[in-house]
Amino acid sequence: MVFFDREEAGRRLAQELGRLESQNLAGQNLVVFALPRGGVPVAAPIAAAFDAPLDLALVRKIGAPLQPELAMGAVADAAKPVVVRNEDVIALLGVSAARFDDACQRECAELARRRALYLGDRPRAQAKGRIALVVDDGVATGATTRAALRAVRAQEPARLILAVPVASTEALDALRTEADDIVCLEAHGWFGGVGGYYEDFHQVTDSEVIALLDRYGPRAARG
Repeated sequence: MVFFDREEAGRRLAQELGRLESQNLAGQNLVVFALPRGGVPVAAPIAAAFDAPLDLALVRKIGAPLQPELAMGAVADAAKPVVVRNEDVIALLGVSAARFDDACQRECAELARRRALYLGDRPRAQAKGRIALVVDDGVATGATTRAALRAVRAQEPARLILAVPVASTEALDALRTEADDIVCLEAHGWFGGVGGYYEDFHQVTDSEVIALLDRYGPRAARG
């Protein structure tokens, strides 16, 4: 399956989530957390379909030295940042604890910048005792998704669900211990990258993220 764009993928996910008869996903029982930037336009149609507030699960990949696209871990924004280490990559590249910590601190600084940019003084959605849905546009390795799930889990939701249009089967298998349920429209054993499953995979801009939060964020949901 190839999705036209992230919005279409989100609409299809909303339809699939509507079939979860064991869950009451409507209204104030559900909170939707998107991984920015690409997960936000996927999550927006889901928030709209279930009249649920849209918030962000801010997370950053920790890139390996000299190979920034290779994740040696990830860090998610929380009262105490949630750090996930990819021990296989760290050992393979011989990354020292000090070098990993330095890279982690740089990404924490970027998380703080994005928190101020995207969220500012917005009210945050409260997940405690509710159903929390974590949404992204796809999962390749799973490092950032794992960090996001752990950060949302720390808010003590009654149930934690991961919803993605497409993912690698290996990553999904590794994430099953992190979420109570996983809804994925399409999983592949050979995974060539998330962008290959979209006709339109343009880079989502900061202004798009902010506009969708203005429309579907907690304040908008209450209105």
